Amino acid sequence: MHKIVFLDRATLAPQIRLRRPAFAHEWIEYDRTQPHEVAARLAGATIAITNKVALREAVLRDAPGLKLIAVAATGTDCVDKAACRAREVAVSNIRGYAVDTVPEHTFALILALRRNLVAYRDDVLAGAWQRAGQFCFFDHPIHDLRGARLGIVGAGVLGQRVAELGRAFGMVPLFAAHKGKSGLGSLYTPWEEMLATSDIITLHCPLTPHTQGLLALPEFRAMQRRPLIINTARGGLVDEADLVTALDEGLVSGAGFDVAAGGEPPPADSPLMRAAHRPNVIVTPHVAWASDQAQQALADQLIANIEAFVGGVRVNEV
Repeated sequence: MHKIVFLDRATLAPQIRLRRPAFAHEWIEYDRTQPHEVAARLAGATIAITNKVALREAVLRDAPGLKLIAVAATGTDCVDKAACRAREVAVSNIRGYAVDTVPEHTFALILALRRNLVAYRDDVLAGAWQRAGQFCFFDHPIHDLRGARLGIVGAGVLGQRVAELGRAFGMVPLFAAHKGKSGLGSLYTPWEEMLATSDIITLHCPLTPHTQGLLALPEFRAMQRRPLIINTARGGLVDEADLVTALDEGLVSGAGFDVAAGGEPPPADSPLMRAAHRPNVIVTPHVAWASDQAQQALADQLIANIEAFVGGVRVNEV
């Protein structure tokens, strides 16, 4: 009989139904697991479920019965995949569940910032409407989306959906070629051209050694149209200290971030958190993926991955 241990069930909202697999098993779940608790909690486990709890080589060494690590997310950087291959531990992830929620969150940030909703809301709460002396006031610029150039870094499922929504608004999507490479066919815009001509730049690519610090001061200085910077992908894609400099110098017009560099939650004194109070900056707590519909699809796929593995079929293996 399989022993299944979910190390961080609280990474899914409590209203999300997580059905039990349709085979004989023991199910144990913990809301949260600290690094020093992992080895003891996985003792005797054959299947581990993790969203963000790190499973490195030392942990695998202490869990010789482990056969599957089912990651309750798309990103698998929390798992030492090389060590898993060496020990013949399968790793599966979740795919395709966020095709609506992340792009919609992306556009929520874009719309709020392009129309300065946060700044106007703060003004209204501070009494500025009453002081204006007329039916409206114009303290902050408002920009339509139609005709704006939307630079998209990452042409996968999420990037394509963002482009689709952008076209519905009358925007001009530009898929960026890889940094340092020329455009590939008609789909991609050279990196330098995307930086120079975009009104909004949104990131939808994985964090790898090649994309770490993808946007830093040299890139911000190459942005000729003072774009918004939107990041619902991974915090490490942007040098946050350089982003603050770009905001200070007016190289970008604002930023909407759902992710943070260097661990989440970020320290209160991190560059991103220090900038979060500005009216042209919106920081949300890594919830772009987390609509109820998307979370339920994730939970259903997670159990389906586990059932398939036990049934001898490798699904979503990484």
